[in-house]
Amino acid sequence: MGNSIKSAQFLMEARLSRAAYGSAQDCFDLGVAYSCGAGDLPVDFIEAHKWFNLAASRGSELAQSMRAEIAEEMTAREIAEAQRQARAIIAATQMRAA
Repeated sequence: MGNSIKSAQFLMEARLSRAAYGSAQDCFDLGVAYSCGAGDLPVDFIEAHKWFNLAASRGSELAQSMRAEIAEEMTAREIAEAQRQARAIIAATQMRAA
């Protein structure tokens, strides 16, 4: 059991790293994982919204829909925090690309 937990953690860490600089699909997958608590992750709507927001900014229409759906379960402060975190990642990736 310990190995499967370590494997899941490694996969999530790798996906987090790729998603910050990667595809809409990587971001979308993280949004799904955080929205339903997959892969030993806790359900975290702020994280889910952030990753759906990043996926949407990279062209995923499904991410736009999922982001709106979970936003209905969030407070205005939670949404603002998710947006702040997404903007920080966008800024960091733009600085790295420059």
